[in-house]
Amino acid sequence: MRLDLVLGCAGVVAATGLGHHQPRALPNAPDGYAPARVDCPDNRPTVRSAARLSSNEARWLSRRKEKTAEAMKDFFGRVEIPDYNAVSYIEQVSTSDDGADLPNIAIAASGGGYRALMNGAGAVKAFDSRTEGSTESGQLGGLLQSATYIAGLSGGSWLLSSVYINNFTTIQNLQNGGEGEPWQFDRTLFQGPEEGILDRADYYKTIYDQVMAKKDAGFNVTITDIWARALAQQLINATDGGPDYTWSSIALTSSFQDADLPLPLVVADGRNPGELIVGSNSTVFEFNPWEFGSWDPTVFGFAPLEYLGSPFDGGEIPDDERCVRGFDNAAYVLGTSSSLFNQFLLNSDQLDLPGIIQKLAESILEDISNKDLDIAMYVNPFYNYKLNTEGVFTNYRELNMVDGGEDLQNIPLHPLIQPERHVDVIFAIDSSADTEYNWPNGTAMVATYERSLNSTGIANGTAFPAVPDQNTFVNLGLNTRPTFFGCDSSNTSSITPLIVYIPNYPYTYFSNASTWDPHYEISERDAIIQNGYNVVTQGNATRDENWPTCVACAILSRSWERTGTQVPDACNRCFQEYCWDGTIASEEPNKYAPTPLLEGEVQSEEDGVASILPDVVLLAVTALLSAAFLI
Repeated sequence: MRLDLVLGCAGVVAATGLGHHQPRALPNAPDGYAPARVDCPDNRPTVRSAARLSSNEARWLSRRKEKTAEAMKDFFGRVEIPDYNAVSYIEQVSTSDDGADLPNIAIAASGGGYRALMNGAGAVKAFDSRTEGSTESGQLGGLLQSATYIAGLSGGSWLLSSVYINNFTTIQNLQNGGEGEPWQFDRTLFQGPEEGILDRADYYKTIYDQVMAKKDAGFNVTITDIWARALAQQLINATDGGPDYTWSSIALTSSFQDADLPLPLVVADGRNPGELIVGSNSTVFEFNPWEFGSWDPTVFGFAPLEYLGSPFDGGEIPDDERCVRGFDNAAYVLGTSSSLFNQFLLNSDQLDLPGIIQKLAESILEDISNKDLDIAMYVNPFYNYKLNTEGVFTNYRELNMVDGGEDLQNIPLHPLIQPERHVDVIFAIDSSADTEYNWPNGTAMVATYERSLNSTGIANGTAFPAVPDQNTFVNLGLNTRPTFFGCDSSNTSSITPLIVYIPNYPYTYFSNASTWDPHYEISERDAIIQNGYNVVTQGNATRDENWPTCVACAILSRSWERTGTQVPDACNRCFQEYCWDGTIASEEPNKYAPTPLLEGEVQSEEDGVASILPDVVLLAVTALLSAAFLI
């Protein structure tokens, strides 16, 4: 099979041209998508221990505190707590003890394909003070500007990367783009950006040339390279998807160096050689603008991201070896976090494929998986790195990475609960498809909680608030509206962040599209984004007029504990309303098929399940066939 005829089948809608979004990250890779061997700097790159934050992050945080303090004063000037002066409190804690008592806010956007991208986009849009109307009564604009960290996984990483690589643009700008610009999801992954057959052929050839350039440079390529280059053409507003844009270049831009925006974290899982299913004891890796690595005892180290792909040995690059730059391609990072292809094998029974097609899909995927080509393949920077206690990956030259949600931790909470980061509150946007009709039921929360209790040591000092089982989430309606977990920090062995769990729910639209659905009309895209906006604002506080106040209380809760501040009566009422009280209701729930809460344009599918377009059959087959050249 000719690769140039089938590569596009694994792609996503292309979007080329610069348009009105100026690229944020720097196109600084030395040779496009292909990593290049270069002379090492005088201060040769090394792997560091994960015992503490990097010096880069520590310095950046001191600058970010100044920015978040001002943003929070602005936020609390609009979102008031009755009979309490929150602005005065922020002024007080920001000027004492180096701001150690200033609230430390994080946002986490879950995985779930385009559904997660769009639902998460609605949340970010609502939290962004630049969004028109977001700073009016009942709104939450300014929470994004007040946050220190923002993490994304799989579809959430698409959202995160698209915002950051495109000049930290607004969601509204991404929605406003026209043909040839990002987020035009109405053209499927099989079509490419333009109508004509020659345009489509050029789209296929562009992806082919980019991937083969990496292979010709002497680096392994897998399905994820194809997936990443196709995603880039849909999410990154640069010619041919910005093949020379790197994730580490974010750290070189003036806006990031000035700490004007939250620190972005992308999450993926490590998969041991020979494994197909990633278990709860998997190693969780993070990409931040400076480094790649893991806090887990199986690695407990971080490598400089700019030099990922270099032949590290024992934490150093040997004197007779050259360095590598350009391996940390921005799209490859977001593609790594969403390497969904092996999930077709694990989920093929959910696609309702004809029997013969399902057998074909399983056969191809099994062959691909047996050859470890269904993953993202990295040169292992932790080869022979034995400064940690376990070093599971030290004996392997290659590091196999997969979708960050494969261990069921589909909300990227792991990097945000690390004790060294001292996060106070996490707004966890859950767009997971846990139930029959693609709604969340708390599975991601349960997975992270259970991992924190893991007796094998994989938890490595992290703590997480107690959460109930999935049946309880559904029976008590904890997956129908925001819920606070960890309100009483004395119930845990160490202080955990307060988790504001915000599950996807139909306010004005059935936003429960299938993870495998690649096609959305622009009106449908916008409706799902608007529903996500309504999810985090509870319909602009129409569901609960006190909701903005309760968000303010959640932000300040841990800071009040540190300073011994009496909790205002309004916040006590909020905690009474939103904190999980420990009740368990584990009986089998009824079929979960919620109906829209507010009036609006609603998709009228049976039982409230968004349609799985016929394209998904092609997706399960042609995407696999497109990878046949790898076998």
